[in-house]
Amino acid sequence: MPGPEQTVPEPAGEAGGQQTGAERPVAAVTERSADVIVVGAGPAGSTAAAHLARTGLDVLLLEKSVFPREKVCGDGLTPRVVKQLTDLGIDVSEEAGWLHSRGLRVIAGHRSVDFDWPELSAYPGHGLVRRRADFDELLARKAASAGARVVERANVTGPLVDERTGRITGVTADLGEERRPVAYRAPVVVAADGNSTRLSVAMRRHRRTDRAMGVAYRTYFTTPRHDDRYLEAWLDLRDPDDPARGPLPGYAWVFGMGDGTANVGLGVLDTAKPEVDWRELLRRWCEGLPPEYGYTPDAVTEPIRGAALPMGLNRRPQYADGLLMVGDAVGAVSPGTGEGIAYAMESGRYAAETIVQALARRTDSGRELALRAYPQALRSAYAGYFALGRLAAGMLDRPGLFGAAGATGLGRPALLNAVFRLMLNLTEPNSKDALDRLPHLIGRVAPGK
Repeated sequence: MPGPEQTVPEPAGEAGGQQTGAERPVAAVTERSADVIVVGAGPAGSTAAAHLARTGLDVLLLEKSVFPREKVCGDGLTPRVVKQLTDLGIDVSEEAGWLHSRGLRVIAGHRSVDFDWPELSAYPGHGLVRRRADFDELLARKAASAGARVVERANVTGPLVDERTGRITGVTADLGEERRPVAYRAPVVVAADGNSTRLSVAMRRHRRTDRAMGVAYRTYFTTPRHDDRYLEAWLDLRDPDDPARGPLPGYAWVFGMGDGTANVGLGVLDTAKPEVDWRELLRRWCEGLPPEYGYTPDAVTEPIRGAALPMGLNRRPQYADGLLMVGDAVGAVSPGTGEGIAYAMESGRYAAETIVQALARRTDSGRELALRAYPQALRSAYAGYFALGRLAAGMLDRPGLFGAAGATGLGRPALLNAVFRLMLNLTEPNSKDALDRLPHLIGRVAPGK
């Protein structure tokens, strides 16, 4: 028989690192059914589980690892993420352990321009910085405090499928260090298991080959600039061994963490020919930083790690046969910037809202009709913005065009500010301004692309 569920502790506060008081009681695994199963406790899965559990639904959130666990990320969070955290009731004050950012510093060659986050009706005028391991654990605890049953060391091995209808009815998992086989059942399942999303693949949800993929690599080093309130994006990313080649299709970043270190990394389209050793490129790029950053090989505090970036809703169908995909599993990463946390959390929320409405229906046909609204919610939210991102990604893949555009933009701050707002998807909802309406207009022209 399976052993106890491994649940994350109740939050003692939102600061994230310190726990006080008793942990949640460990419950025997006697009930292996739920209203909804969420596979993966990253930002998308935990957000979905928290919103679902708030409504009183019985939610199982299955996580294969144990918190805290490492994930490759830049750790810089835009105002879109701040909104999602605030909506969940999470304290995002600096007293709770967050570093607030003022905006983005764009650097190319010997020029740099600072852009403050805009103050909008829907989004605050500041961003955040938080280590990803801490961030993910905080969200999982928030889901647990909302009522979700969070099970760690639950390695999902495949779907349970009704052979007659083809619908998913639950999942199988190996539980705990002993890898005890367990079956969990629910009428609706959310795949939040990352880019590899074995659950989605098992349900024949395959990646679109016409969508760009990206890769990201990052490390940390100690720096006197650790409390810089601007996230830095360095556009002129080149291979030191082949400088004549021109800019590579991506950018590098330096995000001060406020704890004596900075997260430094690069995000690139995975189209480079010939192949580039991205880890070595990042090392070499760091060596070229100005002396005031304090970078030396001895200052590096963690090894370089990399991960794939699935972009532009690259896996379909986004809902079918009882399975909804969110976050990296559905490819909810901006093709233009590589930002994923905001869209992971938003897709998790859209999925939760869809499921809540579906499970309130009185008939199977009514529930299915409601669930089929999820892809339309994603298209309405992202079709135009992701189309713009694909155009930007196309520029990145044409170094000459990208280099000329970057040089022109840095010489015209007003133009670059407009591009900054568009690329970060920070426009005013329901505005009549042409800049704010552009993504929505593009979305109408190509809603299904």
